Amino acid sequence: MKNNLFNILKKEIREVFRDKKSLAMMLIIPIFIPLLVIGMSALFESQMNKDVEEYNKIGFAYQMTDEEKSIADQMNIDAVIESEEELVKKYDNGEIDLYVTKDENKYIINSDGSDNSSYSTALVESYFNVYKEYLQQTYLTENNIDANKVLDIITVEENVIEQDNFFADYIKNYAFLFIIMAITVSATYPATDTTAGERERGTLETLLTFPIKSKDIIIGKFLGVTMSSVVTGIISLVLAIISLAFTQNMFTIYEGVDIMYSPISIIFAVLVIIAYSFFISGLCIAIASTSKTFKEAQSALTPLTFISLFPGMIAFMIGVTTTPILSIVPFLNFTLIFTDINNGNINILNILLMIISTIIYISVVLVYIIKQYKSEKVLFAK
Repeated sequence: MKNNLFNILKKEIREVFRDKKSLAMMLIIPIFIPLLVIGMSALFESQMNKDVEEYNKIGFAYQMTDEEKSIADQMNIDAVIESEEELVKKYDNGEIDLYVTKDENKYIINSDGSDNSSYSTALVESYFNVYKEYLQQTYLTENNIDANKVLDIITVEENVIEQDNFFADYIKNYAFLFIIMAITVSATYPATDTTAGERERGTLETLLTFPIKSKDIIIGKFLGVTMSSVVTGIISLVLAIISLAFTQNMFTIYEGVDIMYSPISIIFAVLVIIAYSFFISGLCIAIASTSKTFKEAQSALTPLTFISLFPGMIAFMIGVTTTPILSIVPFLNFTLIFTDINNGNINILNILLMIISTIIYISVVLVYIIKQYKSEKVLFAK
Protein backbone atom coordinates (compact mmCIF):
# COMPACT_ATOMS: atom_id res chain seq x y z
CA MET A 1 0.00 0.00 0.00
CA LYS A 2 2.77 2.42 0.96
CA ASN A 3 4.68 1.66 -2.26
CA ASN A 4 1.55 2.26 -4.36
CA LEU A 5 0.82 5.52 -2.55
CA PHE A 6 4.43 6.64 -2.94
CA ASN A 7 4.43 5.79 -6.65
CA ILE A 8 1.23 7.78 -7.22
CA LEU A 9 2.68 10.72 -5.31
CA LYS A 10 5.89 10.58 -7.37
CA LYS A 11 3.83 10.51 -10.55
CA GLU A 12 1.77 13.53 -9.52
CA ILE A 13 4.79 15.58 -8.44
CA ARG A 14 6.61 14.70 -11.66
CA GLU A 15 3.64 15.81 -13.74
CA VAL A 16 3.31 19.08 -11.81
CA PHE A 17 6.95 19.99 -12.42
CA ARG A 18 6.80 18.90 -16.05
CA ASP A 19 3.68 20.89 -16.85
CA LYS A 20 4.50 24.50 -17.73
CA LYS A 21 1.09 25.80 -16.67
CA SER A 22 1.34 24.15 -13.26
CA LEU A 23 4.82 25.59 -12.78
CA ALA A 24 3.57 29.01 -13.82
CA MET A 25 0.74 28.86 -11.29
CA MET A 26 3.12 27.64 -8.57
CA LEU A 27 6.08 29.96 -9.15
CA ILE A 28 4.92 33.05 -11.04
CA ILE A 29 1.78 33.99 -9.06
CA PRO A 30 3.80 34.61 -5.82
CA ILE A 31 5.65 37.39 -7.67
CA PHE A 32 2.51 39.51 -7.30
CA ILE A 33 3.00 39.55 -3.50
CA PRO A 34 6.07 41.87 -3.61
CA LEU A 35 4.29 44.03 -6.17
CA LEU A 36 1.37 44.34 -3.72
CA VAL A 37 3.61 45.19 -0.76
CA ILE A 38 5.71 47.72 -2.66
CA GLY A 39 2.69 49.21 -4.44
CA MET A 40 0.67 49.72 -1.26
CA SER A 41 3.71 51.15 0.51
CA ALA A 42 4.24 53.62 -2.33
CA LEU A 43 0.55 54.58 -2.17
CA PHE A 44 0.64 55.23 1.58
CA GLU A 45 3.91 57.10 1.19
CA SER A 46 2.44 59.41 -1.43
CA GLN A 47 -0.63 60.05 0.72
CA MET A 48 1.35 60.75 3.87
CA ASN A 49 3.89 63.01 2.18
CA LYS A 50 1.45 64.84 -0.05
CA ASP A 51 2.63 68.34 -0.96
CA VAL A 52 0.47 71.01 0.69
CA GLU A 53 0.27 72.83 -2.65
CA GLU A 54 -1.87 69.98 -3.95
CA TYR A 55 -4.72 70.82 -1.57
CA ASN A 56 -4.18 74.36 -0.25
CA LYS A 57 -6.39 76.37 -2.64
CA ILE A 58 -9.17 77.44 -0.28
CA GLY A 59 -12.05 79.75 -1.13
CA PHE A 60 -13.44 82.20 1.44
CA ALA A 61 -16.89 83.65 0.75
CA TYR A 62 -16.35 86.65 3.05
CA GLN A 63 -13.81 89.39 3.66
CA MET A 64 -10.93 88.11 5.77
CA THR A 65 -9.26 90.34 8.36
CA ASP A 66 -5.55 91.07 8.19
CA GLU A 67 -5.00 88.61 11.05
CA GLU A 68 -6.86 85.87 9.19
CA LYS A 69 -4.83 86.51 6.05
CA SER A 70 -1.62 86.43 8.07
CA ILE A 71 -2.51 83.09 9.67
CA ALA A 72 -3.53 81.64 6.29
CA ASP A 73 -0.24 82.79 4.78
CA GLN A 74 1.75 81.22 7.63
CA MET A 75 -0.05 77.91 7.04
CA ASN A 76 0.61 78.01 3.26
CA ILE A 77 -3.09 78.45 2.47
CA ASP A 78 -3.69 79.96 -0.95
CA ALA A 79 -6.78 82.02 -0.06
CA VAL A 80 -9.25 82.90 -2.79
CA ILE A 81 -11.67 85.59 -1.55
CA GLU A 82 -14.79 85.91 -3.72
CA SER A 83 -18.56 85.60 -3.55
CA GLU A 84 -20.11 82.24 -2.80
CA GLU A 85 -21.49 81.99 -6.35
CA GLU A 86 -18.05 82.50 -7.88
CA LEU A 87 -16.45 80.04 -5.45
CA VAL A 88 -19.03 77.37 -6.30
CA LYS A 89 -18.14 77.76 -9.99
CA LYS A 90 -14.43 77.56 -9.28
CA TYR A 91 -14.93 74.53 -7.06
CA ASP A 92 -16.96 72.75 -9.75
CA ASN A 93 -14.19 73.55 -12.25
CA GLY A 94 -11.52 72.21 -9.93
CA GLU A 95 -9.84 75.58 -9.44
CA ILE A 96 -10.12 75.42 -5.64
CA ASP A 97 -10.09 72.45 -3.26
CA LEU A 98 -12.98 73.63 -1.06
CA TYR A 99 -14.61 76.84 0.07
CA VAL A 100 -15.72 78.32 3.39
CA THR A 101 -18.90 80.29 4.00
CA LYS A 102 -19.78 82.35 7.08
CA ASP A 103 -23.04 82.87 8.94
CA GLU A 104 -22.32 85.34 11.79
CA ASN A 105 -19.85 83.41 14.00
CA LYS A 106 -20.51 80.09 12.29
CA TYR A 107 -18.04 78.95 9.61
CA ILE A 108 -19.08 76.19 7.19
CA ILE A 109 -16.52 74.13 5.28
CA ASN A 110 -17.98 72.99 1.94
CA SER A 111 -16.46 69.98 0.17
CA ASP A 112 -17.48 66.74 -1.52
CA GLY A 113 -15.72 64.49 1.00
CA SER A 114 -13.25 63.11 -1.55
CA ASP A 115 -9.77 61.96 -0.55
CA ASN A 116 -8.15 65.19 -1.68
CA SER A 117 -10.77 67.36 0.05
CA SER A 118 -10.11 65.50 3.31
CA TYR A 119 -6.58 66.91 3.27
CA SER A 120 -7.96 70.37 2.53
CA THR A 121 -10.53 70.03 5.31
CA ALA A 122 -7.85 69.03 7.83
CA LEU A 123 -5.78 72.04 6.76
CA VAL A 124 -8.72 74.44 7.13
CA GLU A 125 -9.68 72.97 10.52
CA SER A 126 -6.12 73.55 11.72
CA TYR A 127 -6.35 77.11 10.41
CA PHE A 128 -9.54 77.79 12.37
CA ASN A 129 -8.05 76.28 15.54
CA VAL A 130 -5.15 78.72 15.26
CA TYR A 131 -7.50 81.61 14.49
CA LYS A 132 -9.77 80.68 17.43
CA GLU A 133 -6.78 80.66 19.78
CA TYR A 134 -5.75 84.07 18.48
CA LEU A 135 -9.25 85.46 19.16
CA GLN A 136 -9.27 83.95 22.64
CA GLN A 137 -5.90 85.45 23.48
CA THR A 138 -7.00 88.84 22.19
CA TYR A 139 -10.23 88.78 24.21
CA LEU A 140 -8.47 87.78 27.43
CA THR A 141 -5.76 90.39 26.97
CA GLU A 142 -8.34 93.14 26.35
CA ASN A 143 -10.02 92.17 29.65
CA ASN A 144 -6.73 92.19 31.59
CA ILE A 145 -6.68 88.41 32.05
CA ASP A 146 -3.47 86.42 31.72
CA ALA A 147 -4.13 84.38 28.57
CA ASN A 148 -1.41 81.86 29.38
CA LYS A 149 -3.04 80.90 32.69
CA VAL A 150 -6.39 80.30 30.99
CA LEU A 151 -5.35 78.71 27.72
CA ASP A 152 -2.56 76.62 29.25
CA ILE A 153 -4.58 75.42 32.23
CA ILE A 154 -3.71 71.83 31.27
CA THR A 155 -0.74 70.40 29.38
CA VAL A 156 -1.02 67.43 27.05
CA GLU A 157 2.00 65.43 25.95
CA GLU A 158 2.12 62.49 23.58
CA ASN A 159 4.12 59.42 24.51
CA VAL A 160 4.49 57.15 21.50
CA ILE A 161 5.01 53.61 22.77
CA GLU A 162 6.72 51.05 20.58
CA GLN A 163 4.11 49.20 18.55
CA ASP A 164 3.46 47.99 15.04
CA ASN A 165 2.95 50.65 12.43
CA PHE A 166 -0.59 50.96 11.03
CA PHE A 167 0.71 50.77 7.49
CA ALA A 168 2.77 47.67 8.26
CA ASP A 169 -0.19 45.86 9.85
CA TYR A 170 -2.45 46.80 6.95
CA ILE A 171 0.01 45.72 4.27
CA LYS A 172 1.08 42.51 6.04
CA ASN A 173 -2.54 41.43 6.51
CA TYR A 174 -3.44 42.11 2.90
CA ALA A 175 -0.25 40.38 1.76
CA PHE A 176 -1.40 37.24 3.56
CA LEU A 177 -4.82 37.51 1.95
CA PHE A 178 -3.11 37.42 -1.41
CA ILE A 179 -0.92 34.53 -0.26
CA ILE A 180 -4.16 32.65 0.45
CA MET A 181 -5.44 33.56 -3.01
CA ALA A 182 -2.14 32.49 -4.60
CA ILE A 183 -2.37 29.10 -2.88
CA THR A 184 -5.95 28.71 -4.10
CA VAL A 185 -5.04 29.54 -7.69
CA SER A 186 -2.00 27.26 -7.48
CA ALA A 187 -4.16 24.35 -6.30
CA THR A 188 -6.89 24.69 -8.92
CA TYR A 189 -4.84 23.83 -12.02
CA PRO A 190 -3.09 20.62 -10.83
CA ALA A 191 -6.31 19.49 -9.11
CA THR A 192 -8.19 19.97 -12.38
CA ASP A 193 -5.51 18.31 -14.47
CA THR A 194 -5.12 15.28 -12.22
CA THR A 195 -8.87 14.57 -12.15
CA ALA A 196 -10.99 15.97 -14.97
CA GLY A 197 -7.90 16.37 -17.18
CA GLU A 198 -6.89 12.72 -16.84
CA ARG A 199 -10.47 11.63 -17.36
CA GLU A 200 -10.72 13.68 -20.55
CA ARG A 201 -7.40 12.31 -21.86
CA GLY A 202 -8.39 8.74 -20.97
CA THR A 203 -5.35 8.15 -18.75
CA LEU A 204 -7.40 7.87 -15.56
CA GLU A 205 -9.16 4.75 -16.79
CA THR A 206 -5.76 3.20 -17.56
CA LEU A 207 -4.52 4.08 -14.08
CA LEU A 208 -7.51 2.33 -12.51
CA THR A 209 -6.67 -0.91 -14.29
CA PHE A 210 -3.53 -1.21 -12.15
CA PRO A 211 -3.73 -3.16 -8.87
CA ILE A 212 -3.93 0.03 -6.82
CA LYS A 213 -6.66 0.88 -4.37
CA SER A 214 -8.79 3.94 -5.04
CA LYS A 215 -7.79 5.26 -1.65
CA ASP A 216 -4.10 5.21 -2.59
CA ILE A 217 -4.82 6.96 -5.89
CA ILE A 218 -6.84 9.72 -4.23
CA ILE A 219 -4.44 10.29 -1.35
CA GLY A 220 -1.49 10.34 -3.75
CA LYS A 221 -3.19 12.92 -5.96
CA PHE A 222 -4.26 14.89 -2.92
CA LEU A 223 -0.74 15.00 -1.47
CA GLY A 224 0.69 15.96 -4.87
CA VAL A 225 -1.63 18.96 -5.19
CA THR A 226 -1.04 19.87 -1.54
CA MET A 227 2.74 19.89 -1.98
CA SER A 228 2.35 22.19 -4.97
CA SER A 229 0.18 24.52 -2.90
CA VAL A 230 2.58 24.51 0.05
CA VAL A 231 5.48 25.42 -2.24
CA THR A 232 3.45 28.34 -3.59
CA GLY A 233 2.56 29.48 -0.08
CA ILE A 234 6.13 29.26 1.22
CA ILE A 235 7.53 31.09 -1.81
CA SER A 236 4.87 33.78 -1.38
CA LEU A 237 5.69 34.19 2.31
CA VAL A 238 9.43 34.41 1.61
CA LEU A 239 8.85 37.02 -1.09
CA ALA A 240 6.55 38.94 1.29
CA ILE A 241 9.26 39.00 3.97
CA ILE A 242 11.90 40.09 1.45
CA SER A 243 9.66 42.84 0.08
CA LEU A 244 8.86 44.06 3.62
CA ALA A 245 12.59 44.31 4.34
CA PHE A 246 13.01 46.21 1.08
CA THR A 247 10.15 48.63 1.73
CA GLN A 248 11.30 49.30 5.30
CA ASN A 249 14.50 50.83 3.94
CA MET A 250 12.80 52.46 0.97
CA PHE A 251 9.80 54.33 2.43
CA THR A 252 9.81 56.93 5.21
CA ILE A 253 6.41 55.84 6.57
CA TYR A 254 8.19 52.94 8.30
CA GLU A 255 10.91 55.00 9.97
CA GLY A 256 11.58 53.91 13.54
CA VAL A 257 9.26 50.90 13.31
CA ASP A 258 10.23 47.24 12.97
CA ILE A 259 7.81 45.83 10.41
CA MET A 260 9.43 42.42 10.03
CA TYR A 261 7.87 39.16 11.17
CA SER A 262 9.29 37.69 14.35
CA PRO A 263 10.66 34.10 14.15
CA ILE A 264 7.66 32.74 16.08
CA SER A 265 5.28 34.59 13.76
CA ILE A 266 6.99 33.05 10.73
CA ILE A 267 6.67 29.55 12.22
CA PHE A 268 2.95 29.95 12.88
CA ALA A 269 2.42 31.64 9.51
CA VAL A 270 3.95 28.59 7.82
CA LEU A 271 1.66 26.38 9.91
CA VAL A 272 -1.40 28.30 8.71
CA ILE A 273 -0.17 28.10 5.10
CA ILE A 274 0.29 24.32 5.35
CA ALA A 275 -3.13 23.84 6.97
CA TYR A 276 -4.83 25.94 4.30
CA SER A 277 -2.94 24.13 1.51
CA PHE A 278 -4.28 20.79 2.75
CA PHE A 279 -7.79 22.20 3.04
CA ILE A 280 -8.00 23.92 -0.35
CA SER A 281 -6.27 21.06 -2.21
CA GLY A 282 -8.81 18.54 -0.95
CA LEU A 283 -11.66 20.88 -1.79
CA CYS A 284 -10.33 21.50 -5.31
CA ILE A 285 -9.94 17.79 -6.01
CA ALA A 286 -13.44 17.09 -4.67
CA ILE A 287 -15.00 19.66 -6.99
CA ALA A 288 -12.87 18.84 -10.03
CA SER A 289 -13.43 15.10 -9.69
CA THR A 290 -17.16 15.55 -10.32
CA SER A 291 -16.52 17.44 -13.57
CA LYS A 292 -16.54 15.65 -16.91
CA THR A 293 -14.08 17.93 -18.73
CA PHE A 294 -11.10 20.11 -17.92
CA LYS A 295 -13.00 23.25 -18.93
CA GLU A 296 -15.99 22.33 -16.78
CA ALA A 297 -13.73 21.77 -13.79
CA GLN A 298 -12.05 25.15 -14.29
CA SER A 299 -15.43 26.88 -14.36
CA ALA A 300 -16.52 25.06 -11.21
CA LEU A 301 -13.32 26.02 -9.34
CA THR A 302 -13.23 29.69 -10.37
CA PRO A 303 -15.53 30.88 -7.52
CA LEU A 304 -13.12 29.38 -4.98
CA THR A 305 -10.63 32.16 -5.70
CA PHE A 306 -13.14 34.78 -4.63
CA ILE A 307 -14.45 32.72 -1.72
CA SER A 308 -10.91 32.36 -0.39
CA LEU A 309 -10.27 36.11 -0.54
CA PHE A 310 -13.43 38.03 0.34
CA PRO A 311 -14.46 36.59 3.76
CA GLY A 312 -11.05 37.42 5.18
CA MET A 313 -10.96 40.81 3.47
CA ILE A 314 -14.36 41.80 4.84
CA ALA A 315 -13.45 40.52 8.32
CA PHE A 316 -10.23 42.54 8.27
CA MET A 317 -11.99 45.70 7.08
CA ILE A 318 -14.67 45.60 9.78
CA GLY A 319 -12.29 44.47 12.52
CA VAL A 320 -13.61 40.97 13.26
CA THR A 321 -11.54 39.23 15.94
CA THR A 322 -10.87 35.53 16.33
CA THR A 323 -13.07 33.48 18.65
CA PRO A 324 -13.15 29.72 19.25
CA ILE A 325 -16.29 29.50 17.09
CA LEU A 326 -14.76 31.48 14.21
CA SER A 327 -11.62 29.32 14.46
CA ILE A 328 -13.54 26.43 12.93
CA VAL A 329 -15.24 28.42 10.14
CA PRO A 330 -13.65 27.43 6.80
CA PHE A 331 -11.69 30.12 4.92
CA LEU A 332 -12.37 32.77 7.56
CA ASN A 333 -10.42 31.00 10.30
CA PHE A 334 -7.11 30.99 8.40
CA THR A 335 -7.20 34.75 7.79
CA LEU A 336 -8.33 35.66 11.30
CA ILE A 337 -5.71 33.52 12.98
CA PHE A 338 -2.97 34.92 10.78
CA THR A 339 -4.13 38.45 11.62
CA ASP A 340 -3.74 37.54 15.30
CA ILE A 341 -0.28 36.11 14.62
CA ASN A 342 0.63 39.25 12.71
CA ASN A 343 -0.40 41.37 15.71
CA GLY A 344 1.56 39.20 18.11
CA ASN A 345 -1.53 37.56 19.63
CA ILE A 346 -0.84 33.84 19.41
CA ASN A 347 -3.79 31.93 20.87
CA ILE A 348 -2.93 28.25 21.04
CA LEU A 349 -6.57 27.21 21.58
CA ASN A 350 -7.73 28.95 18.41
CA ILE A 351 -4.83 27.51 16.43
CA LEU A 352 -5.58 23.99 17.68
CA LEU A 353 -9.26 24.40 16.81
CA MET A 354 -8.27 25.52 13.30
CA ILE A 355 -6.00 22.48 12.85
CA ILE A 356 -8.53 20.01 14.25
CA SER A 357 -11.41 21.40 12.18
CA THR A 358 -9.21 21.37 9.07
CA ILE A 359 -8.33 17.71 9.63
CA ILE A 360 -12.04 16.90 10.00
CA TYR A 361 -12.93 18.80 6.82
CA ILE A 362 -10.14 17.10 4.88
CA SER A 363 -11.18 13.65 6.12
CA VAL A 364 -14.78 14.24 5.06
CA VAL A 365 -13.65 15.50 1.65
CA LEU A 366 -11.30 12.56 1.07
CA VAL A 367 -14.00 10.04 2.00
CA TYR A 368 -16.32 11.77 -0.47
CA ILE A 369 -13.71 11.68 -3.26
CA ILE A 370 -12.88 8.02 -2.66
CA LYS A 371 -16.55 7.14 -2.95
CA GLN A 372 -16.70 9.13 -6.19
CA TYR A 373 -13.81 7.17 -7.65
CA LYS A 374 -15.28 3.86 -6.64
CA SER A 375 -18.43 4.68 -8.59
CA GLU A 376 -17.87 3.81 -12.25
CA LYS A 377 -21.05 5.62 -13.16
CA VAL A 378 -19.62 8.89 -11.79
CA LEU A 379 -16.10 8.24 -12.99
CA PHE A 380 -16.85 7.46 -16.62
CA ALA A 381 -19.99 9.53 -17.16
CA LYS A 382 -19.96 11.44 -20.45
